[in-house]
Amino acid sequence: MMAGQPGAGGALAECVAVSRRFGGFTAVDGVDLAISPGEVVGLLGANGAGKTTLIRMLLGLLPASAGQVRLFGGPPSRQARRRLGYVPQGLGLYDDLTPAENLAFTAAVFGRPGRAAADGGTAGAGRTAGAGPGAPAQAAPPEAVRRYGRELVGDLPLGVQRRVAFAAALQHHPDLLILDEPTSGVDPLARARLWETIAATAAAGAGVLVTTHYLDEAGECGRLVIMADGRVVAEGSAAEITGGRRVSVVEAESWAAALDALEAAGLPAALAGRRLRVPSASPAQVARALGALPARVSDAPATLEERFFELTRPAAR
Repeated sequence: MMAGQPGAGGALAECVAVSRRFGGFTAVDGVDLAISPGEVVGLLGANGAGKTTLIRMLLGLLPASAGQVRLFGGPPSRQARRRLGYVPQGLGLYDDLTPAENLAFTAAVFGRPGRAAADGGTAGAGRTAGAGPGAPAQAAPPEAVRRYGRELVGDLPLGVQRRVAFAAALQHHPDLLILDEPTSGVDPLARARLWETIAATAAAGAGVLVTTHYLDEAGECGRLVIMADGRVVAEGSAAEITGGRRVSVVEAESWAAALDALEAAGLPAALAGRRLRVPSASPAQVARALGALPARVSDAPATLEERFFELTRPAAR
């Protein structure tokens, strides 16, 4: 197998039983992860779950304490990273450059100049000659450059900065796109447009790994990996992760009194309209906790958010 090519299983990037320790603290514990061409993998977890540490090992920015990391079939290297597009939480932009200058600089550094360097920062439609499989139908949102073309990035709103960082990550048409909270602080319309570009990038053949705290975005991913306390606690599609799980639903004359009774019994509940949803208890348990309170208890299919809470809460506790 030649270095820089996908591994035997077709994975662009792969972690096998990877762990990372900082002194006596284990941030990532025996994680397996693979990203294949054309798929969007969502990496979910609460703050401190180990997501960013795992990404930094995948990029070769942190060595693994145990296990093996492969990037395009070999160990992470500068040559392999030339085929990556990466948006870190800190964005990785130069505050004292304009959006167009940031895009042009990124394209030049990766040695695959995009249209940004040639036409003042607007993105061309379709692939350029010699572009890799990760070239999306539209490589960058041109309005972020046209509207703010003469302003310094450091003076722009956070949402606009994220759009510029996303565009910069696509300038060299990467084969693998790694996005760490790319839509944080972005308005709903801009979030939708970013996910359209992510889908187009994957459809063009690139692999995508994205972390997000917005569970409503998880449906945009073909596969989800949920982490808690450094470990993978669930993997699969959103439907596979929720499975046949159900939650108890409470309709009470006084939802506030019912909530107090459930909390006193150690059963966390969430208010949905005027109903309470209890993800971690059966209807019989809920009925016992409510006692003589006037209420009707039933059950309903669990949402991904409720399943996520159920999966991560024991580890957090």
